[in-house]
Formats: sequence, C-alpha cells, structure tokens
Amino acid sequence: MLNYYKRAVLAEFRKKLLPNKVLVLLGARRVGKTALIKNYLETIPADSYLQLNGEDIDDANLLKERSVSNYKRLLANVNLLVIDEAQNIPDIGKILKLIVDSINGIKIIATGSSVFDLSNKLGEPLVGRKNTIYLFPLAQMEFANHENYKETTQKLEERLLFGSYPELEQYPDWKDKINYLKEVINSYLLKDILVFEGIKQSNKIMDLLKLIAFQLGQEVSLQELARQLGISKNTVESYLDLLSKVFVVYKVPGFSRNLRKEITKSNRWYFYDNGIRNCIIGNFNRLDNRTDIGALWENYLAAERIKYQNYTQKNVTNYFWRTYDQQELDWLEEENGNISGYEFKWNENRKSKIPTAFAKAYPEASFEVINKQNYLDFII
Repeated sequence: MLNYYKRAVLAEFRKKLLPNKVLVLLGARRVGKTALIKNYLETIPADSYLQLNGEDIDDANLLKERSVSNYKRLLANVNLLVIDEAQNIPDIGKILKLIVDSINGIKIIATGSSVFDLSNKLGEPLVGRKNTIYLFPLAQMEFANHENYKETTQKLEERLLFGSYPELEQYPDWKDKINYLKEVINSYLLKDILVFEGIKQSNKIMDLLKLIAFQLGQEVSLQELARQLGISKNTVESYLDLLSKVFVVYKVPGFSRNLRKEITKSNRWYFYDNGIRNCIIGNFNRLDNRTDIGALWENYLAAERIKYQNYTQKNVTNYFWRTYDQQELDWLEEENGNISGYEFKWNENRKSKIPTAFAKAYPEASFEVINKQNYLDFII
C-alpha cells in the first residue's frame, strides 16, 4: 500500500539529485522516506547504486576510514550512494564532503529524521554541496490523486482523528490504526531526542507534548509550561526546539508591523500530524463526541497548508494575529510583502468577518474564512 501513493516531492527529488551534490531528505520517522527511495531505486539499474543504513554498524564501518582510496574502492562502478538514517554515522558531513569532492560524477542521497543532528553534522562541511527536501506524512494533495470528492469527504473525520502516516492506509480497522499510532509514539517518535546527549527526562517531554496538545490554537506561555512541569523555562525552550527539529511540533509566531496592541511575544504550537496529537492525549472519540473539534480542524488545516507550501515551493512566512483586546486571526501568511488573513471555521453557521483592527491596519490584506465547503482549495 505504501507504493500506492506517488509522493508530491518526486519531481523535485529527481531534479535535485545531481552529480557531486548531496540530496538530503529530512522528515519524521515513518513518514515514508525509505519507501520513497525504494520506489526511486526500482527505476534505475540495480548495479548502479550502493545503499547503506546508518543504523547498521557494518555499513557505518565501511565509511569509517576517511580516505579517498577507501571511498573509490567502495564506490567503484556505482554512480549513486544512498545512506538511510545518515545522522547515526560519526562525522558524516566530512565523509560526504570528501566523497563529493574526490569522486567525479557521484550522486548521494542521505536521509535523516533528526534535523538537529543531521544538519549540524552536514551543515558546515557541505556548504554549497547539498540540496534539502522535506517529507511529511501523506498530504491531501497526494491523496487527491487516488480519490474523488465524495471519498475525500467521507475520509475527513478519519484524517482529523488518525492523521496521515502512510502505513495507516493498510489498516482499515480503527482499532488497528490506534495501535499503530501508539507504536509510532512508543518506538519511533522520540527516538532521536532520547539518544541525544543530555536528555534524560523522557516523561517530561511527553508531559510537555500533552500540555501543547491541549493548547492548540492558543498562545503558549513558556513560563507557565515550566511551572506546570517543574522544570526551568530554558529546559522547556530547549525541549520544544528539539521537538521541532524531529518534526513533531512546529511554532507559529505572532504577526505585527505597526500596532502597539498586537501580540508578538508569544507563539502558538501545532502538531505536524493530528493522529500523533490525539494519541498523545489518548482521545480518538468520534467528532460528534468531542469538545475540541475546533482545535482539531485548526491543526489539520495548518499542517496540510505547511505540506502544500513546501511541496509547491512557496516562499511564505506563517503567523497568527491577535490584539490585546481579543481581536484575532487564526492564520496569516506573508508572501513577497503581500498579507493574507484566514479564519478557520468548522461550524459553517457561525459567521466570521475580518477583524476591524486588522482591516484598518492592513487595508491591502486579503481575508478568507476556511470551512468544510472550501478547505480543499486551501490545501491542494
């Protein structure tokens, strides 16, 4: 079933896979990085590439001797080197630099789920020598190639509850989906963080995620989180930074250009996937039996919009907007100086109009309410 969905990054993937460059494919664990590469490798001759896994000690040892002669021996007669989970290999950046600089025509794909690790080890050595692509759980724009409008409508509740990790598609039974998500959280989700030096309090990280999960679409106070968790504000900040870098949550800051009463110092946090969020709080109740449907809808639209922006290579900055007297917009985008404001509404009967203060401060800005009638135009 994993091979069924053609990934939206495939064209860009092929375009950015260049001789003497490293193509870095980043994303959370289990979002389909290995499946994407497997599908690609099936389209080229089997003897034209070498595939290694950074989590396999024997594979990692093949790269250990950092010499041109070793790498020429290793890569004789192949023009593509693939390294899965490359962040596990010590000095991977220096190794890849030596390979791309000394073996003419070699192409390299390196995948990783741990951005803080992979980027730090790759960043400096590979300046000017790498292209980066991000992969997320399946996007509605990818599902859209395989389903009609009626099917999409019928699947909406399921996606709001279980998210869109690719392997979920092979489990028609909802109980199996829940078990799969529990397995992802227990075995994979925080794996990169917990092996990261200095992280000992895995229970605090899970408690932090729970607190964030209950505050979707609200400003989050680091001070308050620190107080509730019994840890320092700096520790909260560093945990959130790590959770961002392994693609569990992401931050949306407040927008302001010129109003004194606009809130800019706090941030809102969202999950990259609704299923992960619901699993963390242990709530998979049907939509008609929930009190947080507005938050679920907001998280879903925000995550799908992020995927859409990445896959269509839009150069956009995302914000929320709010004033101290409670006028607000759920989502605001700035692209080339143009501002677009959006309000996310699950309940279509509740009318929404542009906040007066926003219209006055940003008369050129566009405004749109995103609801169940028009949401597909926002995310596809």
